[in-house]
Amino acid sequence: MNGLVLSVSRGIARVTESALGPYQSAVIRIGFAGTWLLFLLREFPHRAELYGPDGPWSWGLARRLTSDNGAFTVLMWTDGRAWFEACYALALLSSALLLLGWRTRTTSVLFMVGVLSLQNRSVFVGDGGDNVLHLMSIYLVFTRCGRVWSLDARRETRAAAARAREERTGDRVGPLLWGVLGLALAAVTLAGRLDSGSLVPVLLWTIWLAQGLWWAVGRWARSGEPRIMLDVVAGIVHNGALFVIMAEACLIYSTAGWYKIQGSRWQDGTAVYYPLHLDYFSPWPALADLLSSNGTMVMLVTYGTVVVQVAFPFALFNRRVKNVLLAAMMTEHAVIAIVLGLPFFSLAMIATDAVFLPTSFLRRLGGWAARARGRLMRRGGRDLPPPRSPEGSETARVGFGA
Repeated sequence: MNGLVLSVSRGIARVTESALGPYQSAVIRIGFAGTWLLFLLREFPHRAELYGPDGPWSWGLARRLTSDNGAFTVLMWTDGRAWFEACYALALLSSALLLLGWRTRTTSVLFMVGVLSLQNRSVFVGDGGDNVLHLMSIYLVFTRCGRVWSLDARRETRAAAARAREERTGDRVGPLLWGVLGLALAAVTLAGRLDSGSLVPVLLWTIWLAQGLWWAVGRWARSGEPRIMLDVVAGIVHNGALFVIMAEACLIYSTAGWYKIQGSRWQDGTAVYYPLHLDYFSPWPALADLLSSNGTMVMLVTYGTVVVQVAFPFALFNRRVKNVLLAAMMTEHAVIAIVLGLPFFSLAMIATDAVFLPTSFLRRLGGWAARARGRLMRRGGRDLPPPRSPEGSETARVGFGA
């Protein structure tokens, strides 16, 4: 009994004392931001037909729908072409900045606003990957996803080194960004634009006030207790959001697997054959014909898909089995991206799966990327300092950016 109590107390201490999974949260930040950025760039020539004034789903129809369901979208504030172009540009910019990890606490909010605004404007555009991205853009707001592999982490490392040399450091960009966004938020609130019936306006104001409180405590608190308390709260929120992302991934796979079990085509092992012969999902007909020509292969892939999806939530209790199934699912999504022509759905699912990747693998991956970057920069005639490990550095702190 005492051992159980001790284990529970250690688990509670671990959850409340630090933000877990810095590499996992960083890789899903990069994955989702990169997926949305690539999608927006690919559809840039068709943006007006998909989400703008030239689409079959008109602004009036979208306004009626959002009035009924309370969905949040800034594109309903006006039907002007200039406003739509500005919102699309903001979605592109916020995605790129979040991918780089610049002021992630702010850019993650702008990223969420961009995703919700465009997707809720035209709800019939997209596939299952859009639904995943829709949810994950909200969850990312609550994570501390800029602690590693980000411009925020580099800035915090440099600030820590300056403090160690007893040099004065200050952040002018953060307070300026906070003030500008606060004025914009107040203006649209007073204009009645945020009265949409959704919880997004409340979330925006809560995050803005929390950021101001964080800065005020760090600026004027005489003791470290208030900062420690806020750091603990931020860590708990981060850990909770990371847990929700993991639970969401398990829910997606378990429901998909159990629904497949009930289908007759999945039961007789022929389900994979049919999408390979649909014109809409056949960008490479010759490749699809080659894969479907072997009946045994079709049966194995069909049954294997069901087994992996149903078993994955239970495999989390065994690290080795989990890693094997995780590799299988990522490989499956990569094949779907190529064979069925669904790259953004596959990228969104791979980014979701990345939350389960082992920390040791992610650290090695980061080391490989750093060495490759160093070789490229040296070829360009520039010398780079050796990469620093984020462990134990000031990158664990969260300010206006991280």
